[in-house]
Amino acid sequence: MSEFWLISAPGDKENLQALERMNSVTSKSNLSHNTKFAIPDFKVGTLDSLVGLSDELGKLDTFAESLIKRMAQSVVEVMEDSKGKVQENLLANGVDLTSFVTHFEWDMAKYPAKQPLVSVVDTLAKQLAQIETDLKSRTAAYSVLKANLENLEKKSTGNLFTRTLSDIVSKEDFVLDSEYLITLLVIVPKSSYVQWQKTYESLSDMVVPRSTKLIAEDNEGGLFTVTLFRKVIEDFKVKAKENKFIVREFYYDEKEIKREREEMTRLLSDKKQQYGPLLRWLKVNFSEAFIAWIHIKALRVFVESVLRYGLPVNFQAVLLQPHKKSATKRLREVLNSVFRHLDEVAAASILDASVEIPGLQLSNQDYFPYVYFHIDLSLLD
Repeated sequence: MSEFWLISAPGDKENLQALERMNSVTSKSNLSHNTKFAIPDFKVGTLDSLVGLSDELGKLDTFAESLIKRMAQSVVEVMEDSKGKVQENLLANGVDLTSFVTHFEWDMAKYPAKQPLVSVVDTLAKQLAQIETDLKSRTAAYSVLKANLENLEKKSTGNLFTRTLSDIVSKEDFVLDSEYLITLLVIVPKSSYVQWQKTYESLSDMVVPRSTKLIAEDNEGGLFTVTLFRKVIEDFKVKAKENKFIVREFYYDEKEIKREREEMTRLLSDKKQQYGPLLRWLKVNFSEAFIAWIHIKALRVFVESVLRYGLPVNFQAVLLQPHKKSATKRLREVLNSVFRHLDEVAAASILDASVEIPGLQLSNQDYFPYVYFHIDLSLLD
């Protein structure tokens, strides 16, 4: 499972023994894989400042999770033709996300633990805000380019009624530069080919005999040319429509056709040029944002543990990886039983609730006797 529970308990002898019991029970019952989660000794400051940081870190946690989900989705959208390789590009420090979380080490170079906690949090917040700003500008430019290209591609893949005809027709299909004559394009249902051949010359006066030619087909019909005098265009359109022949509004313009083709070539070239740099940026900054997110989780454990268990700082953080979704309820019951002495009232109420509501899904917004946070990597699948 790509889900983790990050908990902490006081570091005194009684609670270290409780952690050992938890490890023993969860291991024997095959409920989870547990590892210690190392958190540095930060400068605590005042308890009032910790209360403010608790609220700020909660918001920053939510923001960071939202950001990495958006970045992961951007990778999916950019790698439209290679979606099977998306996970290969969602790494943190060059390793898969599960490995990074299970082997987490605080980055002292980026986030010096000797600085005041407020400064560390501020550094993380500014880093994530800058990544979001860059993400918006970079993906917006690519999205506009992609949308323009898709619009052009749609024009060349629709049916004969809607698609562009510039890649179907050629100069030789038309009478050009004539003061009196013009070539029209007419869509004829397949079932009416014979009727068209028999009647097109008589649909109006001044239609050039034997001037029709089939130049393209789709599943519904064919595109025919017909040449006639300009003065009878409107009359011919009306008569054609009465016979279920539809005149496409198209007039051959070499400059316009050349412009369309050049625009398609330019957009394809621009997309190709932007693809590599954008994907590299997303990979690098997804890693940075994910690393920052896990550091925020570590900070939240530290702050909440000090607020919950008091000073001096003495707690042990543990990372649990549930083995399967169906075992999470049982794992929760084990934790609440082992640590119920931390808060008898809360533990009892949670255990009662889990009995009364089968399949109850508890989130990190619920109160537990121990400090608890949730890391769900399945959100990035």
